Amino acid sequence: MVGYDPGLEGHLLSATEVATAGSLSGLVTRAAISPLDVIKIRFQLQIEDLNGRGKPAKYRGILHAVRLILKEEGLSGFWKGHIPAQFLSVAYGAVQFVSFEVLTKTIHTSTSLDSRGVAVHFLCGGLAACSATLTVQPLDTLRTRFAAQGEPKVYRTLRHAVVTMYRTESVFAFYRGLCPTLLAVFPYAGLQFSSYNLLQRIWSRLLPNNHDKRDNLRSLLCGSGAGVISKTVTYPLDLFKKRLQVGGFEHARAAFGEVRTYQGLVDCACRIQREEGFKGLFKGLSPSLVKAAVSTGLTFFCYEMFCSMLLSMKKAER
Repeated sequence: MVGYDPGLEGHLLSATEVATAGSLSGLVTRAAISPLDVIKIRFQLQIEDLNGRGKPAKYRGILHAVRLILKEEGLSGFWKGHIPAQFLSVAYGAVQFVSFEVLTKTIHTSTSLDSRGVAVHFLCGGLAACSATLTVQPLDTLRTRFAAQGEPKVYRTLRHAVVTMYRTESVFAFYRGLCPTLLAVFPYAGLQFSSYNLLQRIWSRLLPNNHDKRDNLRSLLCGSGAGVISKTVTYPLDLFKKRLQVGGFEHARAAFGEVRTYQGLVDCACRIQREEGFKGLFKGLSPSLVKAAVSTGLTFFCYEMFCSMLLSMKKAER
């Protein structure tokens, strides 16, 4: 049900219904993966070597980070930045899935390409994600700032954060890290959608007599696999984005260890490589892969489930 399928012409949802399914999928997924997201961001912003060479790192592993955040910030620390993150997920899910459906349908109606092909899903998935990213980038920056700050908090509320950033850093602060974000999101989302498509095809070949009751499990597992593949390939760009998004926010990072100010994407990439080595490009990869597997699996699972529910409701009304 992900993408335009000409064989289901009589069983298609409207753009509003697709947006609803995408938004609900984003909402459920965000609530579930917020702790993993906070841990991932903390690792990505950490300058020190995780192996203990030189100045010891504040967070030395996933379990160590969990214990430390719980001790210092309480259970609520795992949901820092959750409100802007929820706005982000709801809006992102709606724009991304609507754009994807529209793009795959456009390709089917205006070209000779198969809208269900892996290459088409890669292209449309990347473009859909870029559209969604441009829409929600300010919320993503706010989410990162909230997840990154320690105690005492610099931003007390979402409104306080917006006003403070606008007054002290200008409107451009909300779009910090946009360049690496767009560079990363196109292949990342493209790989998500195309890998999901490919893994579902493999599943269908291995289990040709698949029944509807297995569809949910297929969506969950294929989505998880797609998340791991796409995250591994594009991870360094996600790390660059996070480092750039906290530019001008260094004072709030003092409690976590060393901080850096970067002059742009190229400077960020070169300095991380020079100061932290090749492994520095993959800091936080472990929690990121766990998060990617859970979030992508849940996203596709929930999206297909909500689409099925809306389609059933639509049929019942006829």
